[in-house]
Amino acid sequence: MPGKGKQGKGPDKSRGKKQKKPEVDILSPAAMLNLYYIAHNVADCLHLRGFRWPGAPKSKGKNKT
Repeated sequence: MPGKGKQGKGPDKSRGKKQKKPEVDILSPAAMLNLYYIAHNVADCLHLRGFRWPGAPKSKGKNKT
């Protein structure tokens, strides 16, 4: 019938692609301002940004990151 459009159940092309997350600059002014309010010292700053040191005690309970 004309006017009904496409009604196929084929695979959707956009469904299979994963979108890349944009690379975030952790030294940007906005990131530094955020870090100023959430970190208490340098070790805490590095821990929150993902730079954990070897031999650090593993936290028990909920993970903040």
